[in-house]
Amino acid sequence: MARYRGPKTKIARKFREPIFGPDKALEKKNYPPGQHGPNKRRMKQSEYAVQLAEKQKAKYTYGILERQFENLFDKASRAKGITGENLLQLCESRLDNTVFRLGISNSRRGARQLVSHRHITVNGEVVNIPSYNLKPGDVVAVRERSKANTMIVESVNGSVLSAPWLEFDKTELAGKFLSIPRREDIPENIKEQLIVELYSK
Repeated sequence: MARYRGPKTKIARKFREPIFGPDKALEKKNYPPGQHGPNKRRMKQSEYAVQLAEKQKAKYTYGILERQFENLFDKASRAKGITGENLLQLCESRLDNTVFRLGISNSRRGARQLVSHRHITVNGEVVNIPSYNLKPGDVVAVRERSKANTMIVESVNGSVLSAPWLEFDKTELAGKFLSIPRREDIPENIKEQLIVELYSK
């Protein structure tokens, strides 16, 4: 499965945000990468550049490739409601993102790997498609024979659930997708309206 495999810190510095989680290098160098360092005079970005950067940030945050992202936007634009909110809700409803939110993995990249390697079940059935779209009421759990996995156990023990649209039982290593998240509950710093404006051109 194709996915971004490049340097994570460089991308995080580009957007000046810890997109892939806490990063000490980002804390030390909170300015865009480049040989001229923080003192380089940068031209004012065009409206298109700002919109494009916001789309790229959303893609990297959720680990979604261009074609997948376009398909999600198309689906969001055809659904009822506000297109930008619909887009983020679809991103949050992905199985790999939910595994990350539940604390079963400490990163979306790790969550994607757990799903691909058949460690995760949905409603009792093994699902190995990271982009699988969850619906309210779906139960996401760690497969029985994977419950002793050291990485999963350590991640769960060190996590605190902060997504009000989910519930998780650490004993059973099973969680429930209660509802579609509201925009105000999604913590990601993404200006979705800029993405909508970009695709509307």
